[in-house]
Amino acid sequence: MTTTPQLPETSGVSRRRFLERGAVGGLGIALVGSVDTLFGAGTAAADGGGPGNGRGGGDGQLGYGPLVPDPAGILALPAGFSYTIIAETGVTIMEDGSPTPADPDGSASFPLRRGGAVLVTNHEVGSDEENPVPLIDGLVYDKGAGGGTTNVVVDRDGNRVTEYVSLAGTVNNCAGGATPWDTWLTCEETEDRAGDEGTYGALTLDHGYVFEVDPYDKDLNRDPKPIKALGRYPHEAVVVDPRRGHFYLTEDASDPYGLLYRWTPPKDFRPGKDRLRDLADDAGTLEAMKAFDRGRYVPDLSVAEEIGTTYAVEWVEVPDRDARETSTRAQFGEGQVTRSQKLEGMWWADGGAYFTASFARTAADDADEESAVAHDGQVWFLDAKRMTIELTLRFAYTRDDQDSDPDGPDNITVSPFGGVMIAEDGEGAQHLVGATDRGEAFFFARNETAAQSEFTGPNFSPDRRILFANIQGDGSNPSASEGEGSAGPDEGADPATPGYVFAITGPFKHHR
Repeated sequence: MTTTPQLPETSGVSRRRFLERGAVGGLGIALVGSVDTLFGAGTAAADGGGPGNGRGGGDGQLGYGPLVPDPAGILALPAGFSYTIIAETGVTIMEDGSPTPADPDGSASFPLRRGGAVLVTNHEVGSDEENPVPLIDGLVYDKGAGGGTTNVVVDRDGNRVTEYVSLAGTVNNCAGGATPWDTWLTCEETEDRAGDEGTYGALTLDHGYVFEVDPYDKDLNRDPKPIKALGRYPHEAVVVDPRRGHFYLTEDASDPYGLLYRWTPPKDFRPGKDRLRDLADDAGTLEAMKAFDRGRYVPDLSVAEEIGTTYAVEWVEVPDRDARETSTRAQFGEGQVTRSQKLEGMWWADGGAYFTASFARTAADDADEESAVAHDGQVWFLDAKRMTIELTLRFAYTRDDQDSDPDGPDNITVSPFGGVMIAEDGEGAQHLVGATDRGEAFFFARNETAAQSEFTGPNFSPDRRILFANIQGDGSNPSASEGEGSAGPDEGADPATPGYVFAITGPFKHHR
C-alpha cells in the first residue's frame, strides 16, 4: 500500500467536500451519503458499457472516459493517456549490471533541479522471490535478506535515465512515506528475527523496522541503520505531521489484528537536520490508538458503517517497542487499544492523515480471525488537531462481484487535480480507482496482465505532469529460460508476470 510525498495542505482533496456532498459515480461508488449508497451497495453502472466505462455524473462524464484495452496486454487507460515502462523486473538493468528487482511496492518521487525526478521504490521481497535486491557493498543491512529500495531517475517527460540500489538487505519493504524534508521512509512488513530463513540464507539481524533513504545523495545511504525508535512490528505506511512533528504509522498484522501508532519525537529533535538513524533506540514515545464513540470504547474499526462516523482518539504507550518478548500489538489486553483487520496505506493532506483498512471478514465468511462487521475496505481521516478519526469512504462487501465493484483499497494518494487515487489489492480485476473531491468515482487504469497482481505506489511527479504507479507482478522473471533440472511451468498455467513501474502521462484535469 503506499504513502507518497506530501503536497501543501491547500492542495488536493477537500475534506469538507468529501463529507458534505453526496454523489454516486458510474462504478456504484460513493464517498459520502448513507450506507445504501456505499461501494457496491446495490448501485448500478451507468450507461455506456459496464464497469470502468467512466460515464455518469451531471455532465455525462466521470473521470477521463472509458478504459481502452491495451494491445500489449499490460495496462488499460482512458483515451489520450499513455504509459512508459521505466522499470521491469528481470528486464531493465541497473547501474551495477543487475536486473531490476521483483515486487515493486510503495514509492515516492522527488524533484530534480533541472526537471525530472528521482523515484524511490520499495521491493517487497521476502524469502523466495526471484530477482531480489542485489547486495551492493556498503548498502546492506542484513546479508541474508533480499528486500530493499531502488532509485529510478527520470527526465521531465518520464523517460528512464538510470536506476540504482539505495538500500539492500531488508525484508518485505511494503509501504512507507515521504518526509517533509525530502527523504523516504521505507517500512519492513515483517517480524522476522535473526536465524529465520532469508533470501540469501539465514537472516543475521532482527527485522520489522523503518529505514530512511535519501533520494539524492548515495553516500547518505551507506551503512544503513534501522530507526528503532519507531518500533519493531509489521509496518505498512507512515506519514509525518509537518506542523507538530508526530509520526503516524499503520500495522498490517493478525493474531491479534494490527494497530495505528503515533510516535512523538524528543523535544530536542530537529526535523531535517538531525538524522533519524542517529536517534537512540528508545527516543521519543511510541503509542497505540484507542478510539471512543461518544465516550464508549470502540474495540474494532470494522463496526463503523456510516460515512461521517467520527471517533475521538487517545494514545496508549507501547511498553516494549522493540518487541523483545511479545509483539507490540499483543502487549495490550482487552479494552486497551482499537484494532483493525487490515491497516494499509496513508497520505498526509488537509491537516491530517488519510489511511485505509483494506478489508474485514466475519465468522460467516470462514475467517480464521474475525472482525465484527464484513466490508471490502474503508478510508479514514485522522484529524491531527482535533484528535479524531472520521470514516470518509467504505467499500461494501460484494462477495459475488469482484471485477466491477472495487475491493481491497491499499495504497492511497491525494491528487493535485482534486480527490484521491487508490491502488486496488483485492479479488478479481485490479484497478487504479480515482475519486473526485465531489465524491464521484471512476476506474482510471486496469491491470491486463495474466497474474492480475495488485497495483502499488501511485504518486504524482513534483511538477504534477506524471502519475507513477506499479504493478507488483508475481515475483518471477518472464525472460528466464528453463535451465537444466527445471520442471518448467505447469501445463495450462498462467505465464509469469514481472513487476512493472510506470510513468503515466495524458490530459490530467481538475475534478471539482
